Amino acid sequence: VQLQASGGGLVQAGGSLRLSCAASGRTFSSYTMGWFRQAPGKEREFVAAIRWSGGSTYLADSVKGRFTISRDNAKNTMYLQMNSLKPEDTAVYNCAAGRPVLSSIRQPSIYDYWGQGTLVTVSS
Repeated sequence: VQLQASGGGLVQAGGSLRLSCAASGRTFSSYTMGWFRQAPGKEREFVAAIRWSGGSTYLADSVKGRFTISRDNAKNTMYLQMNSLKPEDTAVYNCAAGRPVLSSIRQPSIYDYWGQGTLVTVSS
């Protein structure tokens, strides 16, 4: 599976962005997909994940109520709708694919495939 993230940019606090992660490969629909982010000087952190069916989603507490993760298996694409953005959301966002069990769904080391990052900058 090859992944390519896009949609980052510069936005003012309170604004919105939608990130996309396009995947190649016939088995996209069988993978759990995730978004992670890494701010300068900080460790990579979990943002959101979605199971292959799209029926189960998981969000970090810091983004609940503001971010929504979704996927379209027919288009081999995953999305992250980010609303009410805050300066602390500034980071490089990466998408990933893997088959984690529930207890490890927030662990980046469990994911097998990664796209290149897309930079999100939120100005105050």
